[in-house]
Amino acid sequence: MKLVISADELHSLIEKKGMNLLIVDARPYAEYAQGHIPGAVNIDLMQFHWIDTSQEGIRQFNRQSKMLLSNIGVSKNRFVVFYDNVSGPSAARGVWLLLYFSHSKVAMLDGGLEGWKAKYGTETKTNPFRHAKFEGRPDPKILADYKTIRSAMKNKRTVILDARSKEEYDGTAVRAARAGHIPKAVNIDWNDNVHGPQFKDSEELAQMYSKMPKDAEIITYCQGGYRAANSFVVLKMLGYENVRMYLGSWGEWGNRQDLPVSK
Repeated sequence: MKLVISADELHSLIEKKGMNLLIVDARPYAEYAQGHIPGAVNIDLMQFHWIDTSQEGIRQFNRQSKMLLSNIGVSKNRFVVFYDNVSGPSAARGVWLLLYFSHSKVAMLDGGLEGWKAKYGTETKTNPFRHAKFEGRPDPKILADYKTIRSAMKNKRTVILDARSKEEYDGTAVRAARAGHIPKAVNIDWNDNVHGPQFKDSEELAQMYSKMPKDAEIITYCQGGYRAANSFVVLKMLGYENVRMYLGSWGEWGNRQDLPVSK
């Protein structure tokens, strides 16, 4: 499963005639309007965050996600490429979202727009959506809810990975009703996944995550499920098979008084 492609690989896909390709610019519209990859449509995925992982919350997330993906034109046979300014969280969230809905024809652009502009041109015209009927099937094996996390805290074979900054992790930066981290969580800042606009090479990334057993279940989280999605993609790139993302992340956990917190 190749979840990350280079600017050259994306350019080759664009050049292929008959390629059923959808390029999604996952940045704010104001940035998209200043210049984007030719043919790309825009949806600011940061605006579609979700912090309710109750049973009803997940049901509504599934419903609204399918509506969003249908509106931007995702369909069964389309290969979808998300990009950000760099190899960032928004593009990774798009990859995770389609994998969650069992759509494996998806990748993110390594280096994002910065990497693209080093070799290829951009355009400023807005490209319209071509509505599709997206019917992806949710895969619960890559989504974690707060109940999953509570169980994982007791499981020695599960690693909880906090992709936030050190300050958020130790509680000196407060972004919810409570500060700190999920008990048992280890902290590797998602920013350490990249060097400049691109992901670090696989050897550097493997060294960063070397203390995490390949056969362990790993659950990533951050504040809202974007930085955690970036770490999710990196772990999948490195060959970790049993990886989930906690959708509600600290936006849910840190605002619930019934869930434990460590500092």
